Amino acid sequence: MFKKFLATVLSASLIMGLCACSGASSETAAGSAPAADGSAVEAAGDTAGEEKVTETAAAETEKEEESAESAEPVTLRMAWWGSQTRHDITVAAIELYEQEHPNVTIEYEFFDFDNYFTKLKTLVASDQVWDIFQLGGNFPEYIDKICYMNEFIDSGLIDVSDIPETYLKITQDTAGNQIGLSNGLNTYGIAYDVDMFNEAGVPLPAENWTWDDYKDAALKISEATGHFGSSGLASSEFIAGCSTYIGQQGSVGQYGFFNLDLTGMGFEDAQMLTPYIQMRADLIKAGASPDAGAEMEITNIENDFLVTGEAGMTWVAVNQFPTIYDICKEEGRTLALATIPRVKPDGPAGAVIQSSQMLCVSKDSQYKEEAAKFIAWFQTSVECNKILNGERGIPVADSVRAALEENLTEGQQIMYDYVSLVGTFETPEKVNVLSPDGQDQVVDNYRNYIQQVVSGEITAEEAADKTYADAKAIFQ
Repeated sequence: MFKKFLATVLSASLIMGLCACSGASSETAAGSAPAADGSAVEAAGDTAGEEKVTETAAAETEKEEESAESAEPVTLRMAWWGSQTRHDITVAAIELYEQEHPNVTIEYEFFDFDNYFTKLKTLVASDQVWDIFQLGGNFPEYIDKICYMNEFIDSGLIDVSDIPETYLKITQDTAGNQIGLSNGLNTYGIAYDVDMFNEAGVPLPAENWTWDDYKDAALKISEATGHFGSSGLASSEFIAGCSTYIGQQGSVGQYGFFNLDLTGMGFEDAQMLTPYIQMRADLIKAGASPDAGAEMEITNIENDFLVTGEAGMTWVAVNQFPTIYDICKEEGRTLALATIPRVKPDGPAGAVIQSSQMLCVSKDSQYKEEAAKFIAWFQTSVECNKILNGERGIPVADSVRAALEENLTEGQQIMYDYVSLVGTFETPEKVNVLSPDGQDQVVDNYRNYIQQVVSGEITAEEAADKTYADAKAIFQ
């Protein structure tokens, strides 16, 4: 009934890679790859053969250059959200693509998470969505603006043969439509300051630590150091307290916040939400976690209170860990990565490996084929990914992973090892990591309800009932 996630979702090549290496940082890897023309394969003593290969390669290069020069000028619009590191390396990748494709100009915009979706909703309403845009599990809300990539793959316009079928499927819907191409494999964890834990006399998190342990650690760190024990969770509050927390109760796969086919709720008792809500409200009231006002100061992972030295730990998408690890290392601080706390030590882990985000082609685009070509290049070009270096998650293309594995930072190694660990956890036979249309409002309300519990306007039990009613109303 149950399975180890890596046994069925991750390919053998990635399993081996996870045991030794990773990639998700602002630093570029210096790994090399065989030449595109195959000249890395030696033909000992065959001088004529070498000359022929060289002549063929030169002819192909000349042909490509002539094609690029004669191609129609194209201007693509692209946008994404993320940290400053992500912005810088994405811009560098775009500049490389423009060098390789002189007829293509890419006009780009980048935002923090909230402002990205504010702008996207405006563009959706005016039928002007960027040609290339980034989405996560909330893509169903924008499905009417996504051009499926199946036709580009089936026609041979773009080559995704380097991406294993299992990784193509993580950005497909249940009907097999290729919504986009994944930016990388990812999961969630708790990043923490080792020295701050030690200073407060708090044991470092065990693999099966609980939410009670998390609360106790946050309170002790806050009391001992005067800093927040835990940073704020912001938009991830719903992921932690609803999607993850409900899935951690009962047996593996018994409950989910929504049901698998996204037609209703995946549990019946709203009070299953209460303990987490009360725990978070208690931490905020005690000053061990930032309130709504302080949380607004966090605009991206690089100025999270953990990174600025003002908190002992934070919830993190693990592809972000190498970046913050490097920042803190420069300041003489050591970060580590812990698993998501559980409801019970021997209960479900609640962690799954999924796509971090994906790049999609817009239905509003006048150059859908060119947009698709860029996305395929972005995910499969070794040279491009030496720049990106897995910052968005573990790359899905085999050759890219092989190249990045040659040179890893300490933070990247920790990230890869962590994903390997999560991959060994028992998971449900089926997992749905997508979001139903209308979830955004439920998420916003949920965060507000926690603040109302903090202020005493409502109880945690009432907040749980309200959250359940809001979510259930999506399907009515």
